[in-house]
Amino acid sequence: MPGHVKRGGTGDPDPDPTSYLFVTYEEKQKDLAKPYDPKKSCWFPLKEGGYAEGIIEATEGDKVVVKASGEKKVIKKDQVQQVNPPKFERCEDMSNLTYLNEASVLHNLKARYVSKLIYTYS
Repeated sequence: MPGHVKRGGTGDPDPDPTSYLFVTYEEKQKDLAKPYDPKKSCWFPLKEGGYAEGIIEATEGDKVVVKASGEKKVIKKDQVQQVNPPKFERCEDMSNLTYLNEASVLHNLKARYVSKLIYTYS
């Protein structure tokens, strides 16, 4: 905890952990500028593991056409997962995510780790 004195140490207070927990206002504004369509943005599984973000181009029965990084892929509809709105990018408490699915949780953890926001709730 901030201000807590370490026992047996130098007596200096612990460093403030907020830089490892909260996203700054400037970073939050960059995240909000990200393009997002709640009906078309999706996560789809990669062959090598993990998920990638794409845009749904068309739906054909139980399959969807997803465009990601310039390529179009046909994927089963049940393998596609919804993307959270940009306001939840690098969210501290993952129970607040609108779509609490595997891809969104993994993306949130990775984004927080890369940004050195190593602490999360839940």
